[in-house]
Amino acid sequence: MRLTNLLLLPFLPFALAAEVTTEYTHTNECSRKSQRGDTVQVHYRGTLEADGKEFDASYNRGQPLEFTVGKGMVIKGWDEGLLDMCIGDKRKLTIPPEFGYGQRAMGAIPAGSTLGEYCGLLDRRRAERLTVDHSLRDGISGYSRRGEG
Repeated sequence: MRLTNLLLLPFLPFALAAEVTTEYTHTNECSRKSQRGDTVQVHYRGTLEADGKEFDASYNRGQPLEFTVGKGMVIKGWDEGLLDMCIGDKRKLTIPPEFGYGQRAMGAIPAGSTLGEYCGLLDRRRAERLTVDHSLRDGISGYSRRGEG
């Protein structure tokens, strides 16, 4: 092995870094797609890529999962993989351990597992914005939700 190759070995993990892959199974057109900070409702079916075994599904409970995208409320693979979706879109996310649960076991998910997540976006809402009510000058009580007085 040449010296140049030996010097590059420490950087090999960065060159081979894993990423979330997305298979678009159903897409819609819309004027605004999901963004970081949006609250979304998602139906999903989680499987292990190794054998296809289902480990969780919101469909079975009849209750979608609601969370804010990009806030770390879910695994990193979801925070990244559910961006730029329209309501009604469906995707299959293939999530490597680095974007899932890593090298720790989580319930029925063995350590180091690659996940297959079948997701459908049911609803999306913009994050609430705080506005200043300038008629109130008594500190923190001057903040209200938009539309509230």
